[in-house]
Amino acid sequence: MEIRDFQRLIEDIYFEKDRARGKAGTFGWLVEEIGELSRALRRGDSQFLEEEFADVFAWLVSLASLCQIDLDKASSKYKKGCPKCGKVPCVCAEPPSS
Repeated sequence: MEIRDFQRLIEDIYFEKDRARGKAGTFGWLVEEIGELSRALRRGDSQFLEEEFADVFAWLVSLASLCQIDLDKASSKYKKGCPKCGKVPCVCAEPPSS
């Protein structure tokens, strides 16, 4: 499924609920799902990970729709490689880890 198709599907399923919840409420749900993804990563359960990645993606798409962002178009930022260095793979210097 293409990103644009997925965004339309999520809008068909959830847009009215998301609009009633608003951007802040929808963002809150996205953050909660990211927390669940974090727990799934620590546990290493691949089935649970797949579900949580799907949930995070769906909530991200919902928030983008509320903000009138076409994620298919937005993702084109990376179509030529790293937006900073323009390379694939990226050759930008990593910041020192703390």
